[in-house]
Amino acid sequence: MTAIRLTRQEARRIAVRAALLGADRPDDVVGLAHRIAMIRVELTNTVAPAADHICWSRLGSSYRAVDTERALSQGLLFERGWMLRPMSDLGLYLAGMRTWADRTNTRGWMRDNADFARSILDRIADEGPKTSRDIPDEAVAPWPSTGWNKNRNVTQMLDCLHMAGELAVVGRAGRLRLWDLAERVFAKVPEVPADEARRIRSERLLGACGIMRDSIAVSPTELHGIVPVGESATIEGVPGKWRVDPDQLDRAFEGRTVLLSPFDRLMTDHQRVAKLFEFDYSLEMYKPASTRVWGQFALPILHGDRLVGKVDARSDRDSGRFIVHAIHEDAPFDRATRSAVDAEIESFAGWLRLRVTRG
Repeated sequence: MTAIRLTRQEARRIAVRAALLGADRPDDVVGLAHRIAMIRVELTNTVAPAADHICWSRLGSSYRAVDTERALSQGLLFERGWMLRPMSDLGLYLAGMRTWADRTNTRGWMRDNADFARSILDRIADEGPKTSRDIPDEAVAPWPSTGWNKNRNVTQMLDCLHMAGELAVVGRAGRLRLWDLAERVFAKVPEVPADEARRIRSERLLGACGIMRDSIAVSPTELHGIVPVGESATIEGVPGKWRVDPDQLDRAFEGRTVLLSPFDRLMTDHQRVAKLFEFDYSLEMYKPASTRVWGQFALPILHGDRLVGKVDARSDRDSGRFIVHAIHEDAPFDRATRSAVDAEIESFAGWLRLRVTRG
C-alpha cells in the first residue's frame, strides 16, 4: 500500500488536533483522559502540577484541581506509572500487571522480601489507605541501588506492588501517594489478552498523538514500540517513517494559543517535536542554573500549529505572583502573536489566582 503523503504543516495540525489543543475541547477530566490516552502526573510545583496544567490547557478556567482528585477517588480514573487513565481502560493493563515484575527484573527482590510485601498488604487491609510514611521498613534485602532510590525500600516496595496490580493510588496526602488494595479500588473488568491489549493500546496511543514515528522508541514510558496500526505516512522534508491515524485526515483545523506543560501530550516524543515543529526544547530543571538556556521550567508556547517560543516563569504563591522572567521568541513575534501570548499568560495566571509580574 502506498504511504500517505503529508506536508509538515498537515502533520503538525494532525498532532495538535489529536492532542485536543485546537478548537475541539473535551467535556470533563475523564473524557480528556480517554481521548488523549493518559494525563501525566508530575508534582513539580514550579508553575503548576502537570496533571492540573494539562487539564487546564484543554478544559479552560472551569477546571479545578479537585476535579482530578475526585475522579480518582470515585474510581473513574486509575493511576499507573505516574499516568492517569480512564478506569474503562483497566482491562488493557491487567495482563501487563501480572508480568510486570518478570519484565523489569524485580521478581527476585520482591521474592526475597515476600514477608515485607505481605506485611504492607495486611496493614492496609486492616487499617485502610496508607502513605509511605505510615509503613515501617521491614525489608531483609535492601533495594539494589546506590543512586536516587538508595535506602528507599518502602517506596520501592509500594511501587512494585502498585505496578504488579496489588496496590492502587486513591489520592494524595500532600505530595505523598495514598495507597489502598487494588481489589478494593479497581473496577471488576475482564482482562484483555496481552496481544490484543497491545494492539488496542497502540491504536489508542496513535489516536491520541495523531501521527507518530514508526519506531520502537516512539513512547517507551507508555508502550515499548507500537503494533503497526493506522496508515503508513511520509512527511515532505521530514526524514523517517511515520504512522498516521486515518480518522485525523482531512479534518478542519482551528488553532489557538496555549502555554503548555513540559509534560504535555504534544511534547511526549522529543524527536517528533524537533522534526515536525522544528522546535528546540529540553526541560532544564535538573541542569545547573548557569547552563540553562530557557529557564528552570520553561513552558512551550503553542500558537496555532506552531511551537513558537518558551515562557520562563514560576508561581510564587506566598506573594501571589506569577513571575515571568522572560519570553523566548524562536523568531520575533508579530503584534498578533505577542498579544495572544500575553493574553494566555494572563488567563493562566488568573486560573492559578496569581497576578502577573515581569522580571
